[in-house]
Amino acid sequence: MSGLAGILAGHHPTGVFTWHAGFEVDDVRRAVEHAGWRFGYVDGWIAGTKAEVLTTLGETLSFPDYYGRNFDALADCLADLEDDVVLLWDGWSTLARADSRAFDIAVDVLTERTQAPGRFVVLLRGEGPDLPPAIASLD
Repeated sequence: MSGLAGILAGHHPTGVFTWHAGFEVDDVRRAVEHAGWRFGYVDGWIAGTKAEVLTTLGETLSFPDYYGRNFDALADCLADLEDDVVLLWDGWSTLARADSRAFDIAVDVLTERTQAPGRFVVLLRGEGPDLPPAIASLD
């Protein structure tokens, strides 16, 4: 978990990254929570549509009941997060291939949050279509 360990220790900047580590989700969760961060998980193999991803993001990040399950609401609720967060998104390629526009908007909203105050990290795990060069690898 060296790349992730560097982020959790504050030695690496936060952001949106590709990540190909094969660790079990529960092992990643334990490492993140042990470091005092909050952990969120999106299983894109199950939540593969825009609506499913938005719903899962709201659930995993414990958004309030008024969360509207759209990109504006996602941005608003992300802005309200006070905890340091690592969001692991397995199977992101499902949405990227099925609805590239929705995926691009989701990544833009998540990237915007990584640039706001507080520490927020997104790990896009697995293979998929080409991503913008601004999304670096954490491997």
